[in-house]
Amino acid sequence: MNSRINAAAWPVAILLVVHRVFIIARNGTPTDDFTTVYNAVARMSTGQPVYEQAYNHVDPLYLYTPGATLLLAPLAHIDFSLARGLFIVANAAAIVAALAVLTLTVGRTLTSAVWPVSIALAFVTESVTNTLAFTNINGILLLCMAVFLWAFVRAERTPWMGWVAGVAIGLAIVIKPQFAPLLFLPLVKLQWRSLATGVSVPVVLNLLAWPLVPDASGFVGNLLPYLSETRDYANSSWAGFHAYVDFGAGLYWTVWLIFAALSAAAILGLLRWRNSDPTLWALTTSGAIMVGIFFLSSLGQQYYSMWLFPLMFTVVLPRSVFHSAGAWFAAFLYLAPVSWESTAHPDAGRWMNFFTATAGWALLIVAIFATVAGWWRAARSTV
Repeated sequence: MNSRINAAAWPVAILLVVHRVFIIARNGTPTDDFTTVYNAVARMSTGQPVYEQAYNHVDPLYLYTPGATLLLAPLAHIDFSLARGLFIVANAAAIVAALAVLTLTVGRTLTSAVWPVSIALAFVTESVTNTLAFTNINGILLLCMAVFLWAFVRAERTPWMGWVAGVAIGLAIVIKPQFAPLLFLPLVKLQWRSLATGVSVPVVLNLLAWPLVPDASGFVGNLLPYLSETRDYANSSWAGFHAYVDFGAGLYWTVWLIFAALSAAAILGLLRWRNSDPTLWALTTSGAIMVGIFFLSSLGQQYYSMWLFPLMFTVVLPRSVFHSAGAWFAAFLYLAPVSWESTAHPDAGRWMNFFTATAGWALLIVAIFATVAGWWRAARSTV
């Protein structure tokens, strides 16, 4: 059976990767994240301020830290077209590699059907398609997250793997600080190698970059104030929904507090399995943390949902949030590349296009909480 699934899955996976990389991504879209990055590192290479941008318009803005700017600086020395092409291929390869790492993390081999099936499914999603079409770095961040989780789980038996986990999550944090809450995992397990390295990598890189990035202080003076604001476009978080549809602070904070409580309860409830089932615990907790960030923070973009892939890989384990229909309803809402535009109901269709991810993330938070509560009830009944 495995060989039959592989025979079907590999051709589909390969053709989808080729189509996404060489057709959709190379064609590009009006949303262009790469040019923003390329222009920023080009300004750095010529000594111009990196963080002098017009923060009052909706064009993509350069949002990376000085440390991330230093890591991306070599792009400025490559022709733009070649650099963009290499960036697309690097992110596509990183996604494929991340899915391989996650396959190994859940105890499956790369000859099993899990890897090609996951590639085929991933490259159909809105998250992967738009990551490549917009040409951003989220695929590389997925690989960092996958390596972190893989090494973190193995560090229990092989302590030096903690250094690998720390470097991987540290690189993710220096590019997008929203990965910092994942340090909760090594903190709980007292994996000091992962924790120390995960903190020190972004700190050291930013310290090294500060004198090298022109007007690095603009990151604090210009960019951080902008990031503290909630924008009302391309923002699927609950705060983004509130900015788009101002329905009053009372309802906003009531819903926010309810979902914050559900997220916290699920994350704390999962601690019961941190030693007895570390793989399930690490992958599920990472998903609970990330979906909480997407829904509750000031900015959540639908293609961030790629970082929920580790949680979804638990479906092959004996116990998983994704053994429930509710979780799959949620996954469809935040991953499916479908348009809800309707000639009969244009307003409703437009809202659905903007905020299906919001609904999906909210439903996933509920599904995680309900599943963990069910596990607790089952565990108590067997005592």
